[in-house]
Amino acid sequence: MRSLPQGSSCVVADMDEKLARVPAGPGIYIFKDEQNRVLYVGKAKNLRTRLRSYFQRCAALDERKAAMVRSVADFEYTVTGNELEAFVLEANLIKQHRPRYNILLRDDKSYPYLKLTVNEMWPRLEVVRRIQKDGAKYFGPYVPSGAMWEILSFIRTNFTIRTCKYTLEKRMRPCIQHQIKKCIAPCGGKVDRAEYMGMVNEVKLLLEGKNKGLLDMLEKKMKRLSDEMRYEEASLVRDRIRAIKQISETQKAVAPELGDIDTIGIFREEDRAVLKILFIRNGIMVGSRHFSVGNVSGETDSYILNNFIGQFYSREIIPPSVVLCPSLPDDMPVLTSWLSERRGSSVKIAVPKRGIRRGLVEMAQQNAEVLARSEKEAGWRSALKELATFLMLDKTPVSIGAFDISNISGREPVGAFVYWADGRFQKDRYRHIKMDAVKGPDDYSMMKEMIRRTVRNMQGEMPDLLIIDGGRAHLDAALEVLREIGLSGTEAVGLAKDPDRIFMKKIAPPLSLEDGRAPSLLLKRIRDEVHRFAISYHKKLRAGRTFESPLEKIPGVAKKRRFALLRHFGSIEAIRKAPVEEIAAIRGFNRALAEKIHEALSGKSNHA
Repeated sequence: MRSLPQGSSCVVADMDEKLARVPAGPGIYIFKDEQNRVLYVGKAKNLRTRLRSYFQRCAALDERKAAMVRSVADFEYTVTGNELEAFVLEANLIKQHRPRYNILLRDDKSYPYLKLTVNEMWPRLEVVRRIQKDGAKYFGPYVPSGAMWEILSFIRTNFTIRTCKYTLEKRMRPCIQHQIKKCIAPCGGKVDRAEYMGMVNEVKLLLEGKNKGLLDMLEKKMKRLSDEMRYEEASLVRDRIRAIKQISETQKAVAPELGDIDTIGIFREEDRAVLKILFIRNGIMVGSRHFSVGNVSGETDSYILNNFIGQFYSREIIPPSVVLCPSLPDDMPVLTSWLSERRGSSVKIAVPKRGIRRGLVEMAQQNAEVLARSEKEAGWRSALKELATFLMLDKTPVSIGAFDISNISGREPVGAFVYWADGRFQKDRYRHIKMDAVKGPDDYSMMKEMIRRTVRNMQGEMPDLLIIDGGRAHLDAALEVLREIGLSGTEAVGLAKDPDRIFMKKIAPPLSLEDGRAPSLLLKRIRDEVHRFAISYHKKLRAGRTFESPLEKIPGVAKKRRFALLRHFGSIEAIRKAPVEEIAAIRGFNRALAEKIHEALSGKSNHA
């Protein structure tokens, strides 16, 4: 891998000068903040083009990337010989620095494999978590590991191959494993190697899922031993056949012709994605694993899959011959070359359209969605329990409603209500009200009117907890209305901003919501949603008022007279500049009406 000289790390202050010096070749780049912390690690086919795409004023960046660029104080880059080298270096740096703005797999676990040491004179079977190119056979990964320990126990009970790690270069006295008939004891020097290797081959066939071939072989062996009147040995083979048939029924066979396949499913919701990977080896489902990742807003599924595959297989995992995905990941040629290099043979990434492979992708997708829903539900249920404790509620709330008022100096005042239940906002229960009954900038009266009119239309489906946007006075106004309408037992809190505080009727001083805990985040999220809903309705009303003709507000100027004015003068501005005499001369007008129009349009009247 070729790196630029030390000076090419670009530690000059001027960003434009720095960008001008970036070469056009492939490589990786690192964004850092003012404290020299790594914010993001990326790779590019053309470093100059990629870096300029972040800092151009017209750059169309999503909110997450825009926030990242605002935090960038410096960047470094390294030129590589090709895209594959850039891919490998990027993966290593992400693993090392775990940058805030990269998509990260927050899981550093290694996965267990069964290793059959066919590279040794007397092979043995052991559990390993590190794969080496040593000529041994590796089977797995087994995730979760329960199935692995079951099959390992089965093999050690029914196949008496050795478990020790001795080199066996010299003859040794057999250990207790031989005495309890768990090992044939090749260490004693009395075991025929051909017979031993035959048993090793049987273990290999079992681990490869080739149970039918193994059973056929054992049936023939049992018959031969029986014909030779070696009945004791034949009975041992018979017991092994029964045990293999029994364990075959517990294996999740998919289809023997599939071979080795990993199937990836993805489900996205808001800023998170859940990925589910199914491990199929020799047509048998040996395990599965799921990952929940954040920082995915604005990113495509192809980008997420590319990052996931790169990080997942950079661990001690042997890639299978085929990786199935719901869509093709980015950088396909680079990714397949890298996976093939790690496997030691060709690896294909495919998006199946039909058949059993398509069914596996759909299964992974469905599992990812179920897991995402389950994680989200577990999260909000836990948050609600914490919320009940935090607010000293008699019971855990299941539903939460929130009220907010929006106006500018009392003009176009509107009220908004949102409803949250079952972990989501239920928009069919949202309400907004134009506050015509309250005159002037009286927030407290508006809040009372909003609650009174909303509760009246709820038909008995009151939420368990009400959030009032505002401080102590707003909360008191809301509680007064609830008492008036016979709902004094309804739990209600006030949420104020700058700083975020919560007011409760049970506690006099407000409590801070700046602790970052799940209950506080949930309350602020609901408060922000009702504020957004109120503002959007207020803007809608203001936009409608913008398109109103100022002539409509002048008494005596009906539709026919408005059209007459516009036909004569051509525009509102021309009417505004016209003398009173010219307006009065139009058919259907008089001087008094003309003066009223002139005053209204010139801003000298309360009608303006």
